[in-house]
Amino acid sequence: MTKQLTTGDTAPDFTLPNAEGADVTLSSYRGSDVVVYFYPKAETPGCTTEACDFRDNLASLRGAGYDVIGISADPVESIASFAKNHDLTFPLLSDAGAATAKEYGAWGEKIINGTAMVGILRSTIVIDKAGVVSRAEYNVHADGHVAALRRELGIDA
Repeated sequence: MTKQLTTGDTAPDFTLPNAEGADVTLSSYRGSDVVVYFYPKAETPGCTTEACDFRDNLASLRGAGYDVIGISADPVESIASFAKNHDLTFPLLSDAGAATAKEYGAWGEKIINGTAMVGILRSTIVIDKAGVVSRAEYNVHADGHVAALRRELGIDA
């Protein structure tokens, strides 16, 4: 398990390719609040549920001043297909090798169907305008996570 971030930590900067292969850098979001969420694998049931939940709540999140970025270890081609198949209009980034997930503490052991494995932990990090972590949640559940996050952030439904 990697060290998890906590409130008040400086969010590690990253530069990762998006679904079109263009580089996206966290520091380019300075001046905006950002929800960075890590998901294990595109096109799996939980990850699809979570991504579509973020998509369906994107207008209200943006209206409250939050940008959304999704990150997985999937290759660019997989995230491009995932974005297209589900009309995901926020950036999905490819963290091949999971270096960013590890820096964010979103990498570790998990149990899936009774089997222990190591991989991306479903996690959400909220970063403020100055690049500081204002909320860090690990091992979240896909169902209902975005609604809970909206409540925690004080965004009315």
